[in-house]
Amino acid sequence: MNSLDPRAPLVLDTRELGRRPGSQRQVVVTVPAPSELGIEVLRVAEGSPVELDLRLEAVMEGVLVTGTAQAALVGECVRCLEPIDEDIVADLQELYVYDDIRHDASDEDLDDETRKLEDDLLDLEPLLRDAVVLALPFQPLCQDDCPGLCIECGARLAEDPDHSHEAAIDPRWVGLQALQPDHPKD
Repeated sequence: MNSLDPRAPLVLDTRELGRRPGSQRQVVVTVPAPSELGIEVLRVAEGSPVELDLRLEAVMEGVLVTGTAQAALVGECVRCLEPIDEDIVADLQELYVYDDIRHDASDEDLDDETRKLEDDLLDLEPLLRDAVVLALPFQPLCQDDCPGLCIECGARLAEDPDHSHEAAIDPRWVGLQALQPDHPKD
């Protein structure tokens, strides 16, 4: 029984390749982004367009998918919390093995990580999710030298580079201020 819906935007039909090694097909399509495509602070908005430029190539074991995915990212800078709007291009490459090929016992460990075709259909969503998340910066910034926020008052330091506060006086030394000659006595 097939669990993939051939009408789903990220499901591709490979029957036209005919399981003839060397046969290939170019696929250029724009699909809506699946939910939760990214990390907590930077992601592709659900339903936004993802442009796929793919080559499907039949090989002995299955279908090799190579290409790119391009999408717009939304999120916030981890230092100053300003919005980030930029594009990402993620490289895609994955071998989808035919579901009727027998694997020997030594391949059992690979079965969890091996992507399989189901009735000559392949699901791009897991590949797209992995490629986009790996292409994202670990600590997204609005600019490479973002100074962040003031730790005392939360002011955005990029807008006020000369921002400062008077040096805080340690409460244990406050009594010594009365000994200064120019300090008014209480």
